[in-house]
Formats: sequence, C-alpha cells, structure tokens
Amino acid sequence: MKKYIEVSIETLQAITNGRRVEGSLGVDESGSIAFKPYNRNRLRKKDRVVCYTEHGWVKESPERIKVYESLPKRLGAVGMAAALNRECDLVTDVLMEPERKSLNR
Repeated sequence: MKKYIEVSIETLQAITNGRRVEGSLGVDESGSIAFKPYNRNRLRKKDRVVCYTEHGWVKESPERIKVYESLPKRLGAVGMAAALNRECDLVTDVLMEPERKSLNR
C-alpha cells in the first residue's frame, strides 16, 4: 500500500541537499499523513557564574538568579543547617554588592 506524505518546501530542499531532517509523522485534519520537522535552531544564552560557594554555585541567566547547593550527608542535620546559613549569607552579600556600590557613589 502506498501512502503520500506531505512535507514543506524547506524540508524537501533540505532533504535534496543531503541533510537529515528530524521530525514527526502524523495525520492532519484532512486525513493525510504530514511530516512536521523539529525546530532545533533555538539558541540560548549561557548562564554567567556569579560566584562559587563551598558546596555549590550562583549563576545568573537573563531571567533568573540560580543557586545550587549540594551538601554531603556526613555533615549531619546540624552541620548542613550551619553550612546552608553560612552560604546563604555569602550569596546575599555577593548579590547585594552592586547595590551597595551604587549607593556609595
């Protein structure tokens, strides 16, 4: 049984140029089989490292400030709480430094 697959002109040009096109096949509303290529051209800015902490890091993306901590279990609950408080204070100081500099001018 032969079936015809609908592809866009861009997809057909890419295939005839020898490139491989990843996508999905599905049945569209008219009942014919259609190929939809994946959009792999999304480029994302890399996160900028603000500082490294004893057990993690702080990074800045265009929309967020990211804090990562990974504590060893051998510290115990009290040691982990102390380390988290210490590193939280450090992160707060690092993030507030530009504000302090702008106020002192």
